[in-house]
Amino acid sequence: MSTTATIRLSSEDGPRVGIRGWAALAVLMLPVLLVSVDNTVLSFALPEISLALAPTGAEQLWIIDAYSLVLAGLLVTMGVLGDRFGRRRMLFIGATGFATVSVLAAFAPTAGLLIAARAALGFFGAMLMPSTLSLLRSVFPNRDQRRLTIAVWASAFSAGSALGPVVGGFLLEHFAWGSVFLIAVPVLIPLLIGGYWLLPESRDPNPGRIDPIGILLSMAAMIPVVYAIKSFAVDGPNVTAVLLVLLGLLMGYLFVRRQLRADVPMLDMALFRRGGFSGAILVNLFSIIALVGFLYFVPQQLQLVLGLSPMTAGLALVPGMAMMIVAGLSVVPISRRVPPHIVIPVGLTLSVAGYVIVAVTAQLNSVAWLMIAFVVLGMGIGAAETISNELILAHAPPAKAGAASAVSETAYELGAVLGTAVLGGIITAFYRGALVIPDGVPEAVAAGARETLAGAYAAAHELPDALGAQLWDAAILAFDSGIVTTSLIGALLVASAIVIGATTLRPPRQRAAR
Repeated sequence: MSTTATIRLSSEDGPRVGIRGWAALAVLMLPVLLVSVDNTVLSFALPEISLALAPTGAEQLWIIDAYSLVLAGLLVTMGVLGDRFGRRRMLFIGATGFATVSVLAAFAPTAGLLIAARAALGFFGAMLMPSTLSLLRSVFPNRDQRRLTIAVWASAFSAGSALGPVVGGFLLEHFAWGSVFLIAVPVLIPLLIGGYWLLPESRDPNPGRIDPIGILLSMAAMIPVVYAIKSFAVDGPNVTAVLLVLLGLLMGYLFVRRQLRADVPMLDMALFRRGGFSGAILVNLFSIIALVGFLYFVPQQLQLVLGLSPMTAGLALVPGMAMMIVAGLSVVPISRRVPPHIVIPVGLTLSVAGYVIVAVTAQLNSVAWLMIAFVVLGMGIGAAETISNELILAHAPPAKAGAASAVSETAYELGAVLGTAVLGGIITAFYRGALVIPDGVPEAVAAGARETLAGAYAAAHELPDALGAQLWDAAILAFDSGIVTTSLIGALLVASAIVIGATTLRPPRQRAAR
């Protein structure tokens, strides 16, 4: 049974859909909202998790990254499975598993078990995200309508991110930290019910083959690199980290070579020969690395340094998240008249300004400046993400929508992994290097203070008032030094995305004329 009614044929490419198609869009936004809420909720819950489970600095990074790492490693695989066995089927399996594991994560008694639960969430989350974007391609064949739906899809990430701090802040003020995971259950049940009636099943008539060796190689390419970055953040430069990076690069090379030599590859590498496709992927990757790095340290800054409650800290970020939504929707009519190689760089220039504002005002410890910076930053990210995601689908054949969506989501989640691992690792390294422990602090207490800012907060409250205040002031100063460096690196990453967008997203005739 078709889920859409044809109203008229578009002069551009495909039939337009009616109200049933828009209802299907509403159902598909539920898992998108959930994943984005999950990311920001966890960032805001991290201070309480750190105090409750006392993770090491490396474990704290893994609590954030275990989900994104597994998800990023399996997105292409799950996208291919969806193309072969049905995208709606994968969506339903992922939703059921995600809801079940979320309950287990809510009651994890140790940091290790919480990391394991987060990894399992990544496994089922990998089934959700490629299915949502590829099903949009099936439900909305008309490009004008699809451009709007992708703007809604991208805005749903921003809406979830905006909703996450508020809902998470409310939950954290009234319940234990585990409550932030339980919100998955009431979100995914309507997805399963509504999706059964509204979503069509779709698959690729000529899907890529299931390649267990390729799956292992894709995971082996990412895990060593991320682990090396964490090792560098915790222990400084070391031979093990270098060897792990080399191992990851070797596995990545073997994965690409295997796909190029296969008669029916798991991932069609020809997609990357299209400049618009590859350029849009890189724009997504660099901008998300910078954004997630920002969202890693800001909740700690607001709650631990500035003393805001979780709810108030969440509300402080709502204007910036709202601006992402407004910019993402507002850029749709603009994109019909202005080419992407202009729209994306202009938008991302605002984001660069936002990161510079954070770097310049970091030591002021001002809520107002953080809010202003995030509003400016959000305008650029919202506009750029909408256009780049639409370009990714537009440059892929309809039958390969699942694989193309998976690549897009892989860039997003890999950006989330690297944002936490690289920028989170840098801020951790700077914090540890700059922290000066006052005389008189017992070594056992000092060790906890060196691990994380939350560890310093707990240690300061164990000491006599004067000594505790000295330790906490030193911790804030050290943390601020990491924020400055991290923000400047974020600005450089977005500047790189500007150059990529301006050079790779030009229309073919303009490129030839140069």
